[in-house]
Amino acid sequence: MKDLLNRIFNYRLVALVRKEFNQIRRDRRLQLSLVLPPVLQLTLFGFALSANVSDVRLAVVDDSHSPESRELISTLTESKSFRLAGYYTSVNQLGDAVSRGDADAGVVVPYDYARDLARQRPTTVQFLLNATNANTATIARAYAEGVLQSYNSGLRQQGIRLQIQPVAAESLARHGQVQLQPAFLFNPGLVDSWFIVTGVLGLLLILNSSIVSSAAMVREREAGTIEQLLMSPASTTEIIIAKIAPLFFLLTLMMFAAIGVIRLVFGVPFRGSLFMLLGAGCLCILSGISIGTVIATFSRSAQQAQLTSFFVNPPLSSLSGALNPVEAMPKWLQPLTVLNPVHHFATIVRGSTLKGSGFVDLWPNFLGLLLFTVVLVALSISRFRKQLS
Repeated sequence: MKDLLNRIFNYRLVALVRKEFNQIRRDRRLQLSLVLPPVLQLTLFGFALSANVSDVRLAVVDDSHSPESRELISTLTESKSFRLAGYYTSVNQLGDAVSRGDADAGVVVPYDYARDLARQRPTTVQFLLNATNANTATIARAYAEGVLQSYNSGLRQQGIRLQIQPVAAESLARHGQVQLQPAFLFNPGLVDSWFIVTGVLGLLLILNSSIVSSAAMVREREAGTIEQLLMSPASTTEIIIAKIAPLFFLLTLMMFAAIGVIRLVFGVPFRGSLFMLLGAGCLCILSGISIGTVIATFSRSAQQAQLTSFFVNPPLSSLSGALNPVEAMPKWLQPLTVLNPVHHFATIVRGSTLKGSGFVDLWPNFLGLLLFTVVLVALSISRFRKQLS
């Protein structure tokens, strides 16, 4: 065993690895790109990419001018969901304000609003929404319905619009009732950042690994040091290992920093095995380095490598299910997520951290990630050997 290790980690390989570390140490921009951007991106995405909608600008047309209408408007604007954007005298002015972007939604209180409430009649309040962003409009409508439902409950407690109908004992026995009692598993507080940051972690590992590795490979080819390596007594395998090992070590440190941000800043619980998460992260990093190496072998300059990355990285991120559920995609796109290593890693991260799942539950994703890593590493080694030859 000792002879095998000495044969693998011989003096030539150690010298090449030391040379790569010295080269990275002299490149300050590469060091900063491995530490600062991933941590900042993870923090910003965790806070910015949120499905919650708050401070929706609400324009008001109050034709009633009564204490009841003012109470309704106050109930809407006192919640965190809506913010008063101004009063308007007509529906046309309110529509113009929504068209100009001065308001995101509008409420129109009719003239006979207070009179209908006093006479215990149902009254209708018009609610206008800017549906340019359909997701925001849908969530804002749900918020408004929730606020009005709470407002109606208060009216019923005051005796307004309350109708009592006698029910016979036989009818009560025949008509049952179903009550919904929700129980939120794995995320009782409904913290949406937990879903986002656990998916962004896989994107950061893959995208940063591919970008950094492709840039390092192309930069060394432009500097002409590959020809010098060919003249050395080192074999092709030793050169490839020496190229991958320093980047893998530094990207692993980046992964530890990102996991620390997820735990300390966002408070994501770690209910499963941390070693299983780290093992999946190492496979993800190797996949990203392999993607970057393949891109570098097809590129002749750093600009060409960046342009090629634009055709590879966006599909990986959008078809991964890291930022949005896979079920939200079209039916014909959902099978493509199985061919994405980011999807498998995001499933492993969410299963091990939020659900506490073990290897028995996550072995299909581990197998898929392992197959992708082996195939991509083999492809990158083959392409790099052709480049050296």
